[in-house]
Amino acid sequence: MSLSAELWGGSADLAAAALEHPFVTGIADGTLPRERFAGYVAQDAFFLEAFARAYALGVAHSRDRATLEAFADLLAGVRDELRLHDGYAARWGIDLAGVEPTPATSAYTEFLLATAALGDVGETCAAMTPCMRLYAHLGQGLVPRATGPYREWVDTYADPAFAELAATLEALLDRLAAGTPAVRRAYRRAMELELGFFDGAWRGGGSVGGQ
Repeated sequence: MSLSAELWGGSADLAAAALEHPFVTGIADGTLPRERFAGYVAQDAFFLEAFARAYALGVAHSRDRATLEAFADLLAGVRDELRLHDGYAARWGIDLAGVEPTPATSAYTEFLLATAALGDVGETCAAMTPCMRLYAHLGQGLVPRATGPYREWVDTYADPAFAELAATLEALLDRLAAGTPAVRRAYRRAMELELGFFDGAWRGGGSVGGQ
């Protein structure tokens, strides 16, 4: 079994909790209040900008061309996610430039950037892979029951192209990381922070300018 598969399997409890989280199920069936989704969009856009910077640090710390190019391709993928958020912001009047991060958002972004800044690209991959794999998992899991105004969100993460990006990052993790305690902690911590991010969105925290 690959390291990425082992780590994902070891966090199956958190993946299952995310799939059944009321915020996520509310996206699937369309019952999530619009203001909570709008708050999530603002917070997630802030998060994705930090995620992009972490990828950029991965580029900077790459020791070979293949790693550099893989991180650069993944960074380009974040731009597509940000365009999705830009679309919601334009339609719903969300000021993405004026976002104040919630504690859950700050905890996650600070963890990612601190890990990436250390320069160990294996640990960076371990910290970043859960976000990609979990969202692909959620998208694919929600497609059969997705209805209502958030179907575009589900379709974005259910797209095979997004799963390919997750697989690219997992391949980097398998190539660059060893199953050290630090790598395992980074992966598990990222999964915990993902669940915390959904908790924060469900509670309705966050700054949403223009509302």
